[in-house]
Amino acid sequence: MISPTDLPVLAAQRKKENVAFFKKLKRKTPKNLDQITQQLHNDVFEEVDCLKCANCCKTTGPLFTESDINRIAKHFKMKPGAFIESYLRIDEDRDYVLQNTPCSFLGADNYCGIYEVRPKACREYPHTDRRKLQQIGSLTVANTFICPAAYTIVERMKEAVNH
Repeated sequence: MISPTDLPVLAAQRKKENVAFFKKLKRKTPKNLDQITQQLHNDVFEEVDCLKCANCCKTTGPLFTESDINRIAKHFKMKPGAFIESYLRIDEDRDYVLQNTPCSFLGADNYCGIYEVRPKACREYPHTDRRKLQQIGSLTVANTFICPAAYTIVERMKEAVNH
């Protein structure tokens, strides 16, 4: 699998091509795209061990929904306001995000300290198993800079769809 340190250069080299690919997919979506992407997602995540990487947790932070905040605060036996004050800030889009990266809940062993109650954005990352992936092309392209699995899935998607 691709090293997270090599990823920014590789993703930058493919960015223009990947943006064009997703634009094309949006205009003309193959009927079986959801099945293709689900299979590629499953195949790649058989090969990838997120615990060896954790680049997403080290370099970016998820958005925290109100239900995420309430669930995680309850887990810590804190009031939601105290959780927000301790861990979160409001970003330029008025969303709650982590105050700092790497994630405060990431252990030295790359395990998540709140895995069972982690935010929805973390549970769904890198979003490559969702239906209608062509609708989040720009997010997927951005994720190819962070996640080796997302990069690999997009590369394999281009092969699968263009044949």
